[in-house]
Amino acid sequence: MVASALAWPKGSLKQAALSFWSVEIVTKEMPQEMISKASACKRLYIAIDICNEISCQKLIDLVVQQFGEIDVLINNAGMNIRKQPEEYQIKEWREVIATNLTSAFMLSQIVHPHMKRNGSGKIINIGSMMSIFGSSYSVAYAASKGGVVQMTKSMACAWGADNIQVNAILPGWIDTALTRQARQEINGLEQSVANRTPSQRWGATEDLAGIAIFLASKASHFITGAVIPVDGGYSIQGI
Repeated sequence: MVASALAWPKGSLKQAALSFWSVEIVTKEMPQEMISKASACKRLYIAIDICNEISCQKLIDLVVQQFGEIDVLINNAGMNIRKQPEEYQIKEWREVIATNLTSAFMLSQIVHPHMKRNGSGKIINIGSMMSIFGSSYSVAYAASKGGVVQMTKSMACAWGADNIQVNAILPGWIDTALTRQARQEINGLEQSVANRTPSQRWGATEDLAGIAIFLASKASHFITGAVIPVDGGYSIQGI
């Protein structure tokens, strides 16, 4: 979602990320739409097990070997299993936590020495509206995304002296494959989200481009530990 947004507008990624190389972690075949957007920059697609520490280490080693350094890390892996808390199996809980939270911790921990040696770095963690709110059908997802926020703040405290900025983006209800599935599973979700959002619409992936580019750029060097909703006002709306 964020990677495709960063490919728009053309040329912005090179300036923002300090390097025009982009490494995309994939576990499935890439959609043609995303591949077509890669024309503005050079990308390397690497399939890994995001929940496996050895796999994550090999990924970072390969990136450093090929490109020499890592300027920006965006932790964007995410999944959800929609069930009531009492229906969850512990293996399902662990799968969601491992994918959404533990993977971000592992990759951040692995890139830290490389960014420290370079003298700077940007880590952008992707949270969710469930970082703020609870829901009866997303107990593991909400726990993982709440954890992402607190992890972001703690890493920002720990690594600020290394000139590494760690921030989080909280996307609102964005039109993605994951939320399309949610709309099929939850009656009335599409209209209720639009009604609550002051912008009166669902977000598009392009709506995330500006904040992602900003947090990946020199313009945000004095911003760390920030948690920024990109939700059309959804999270500020009262009754």
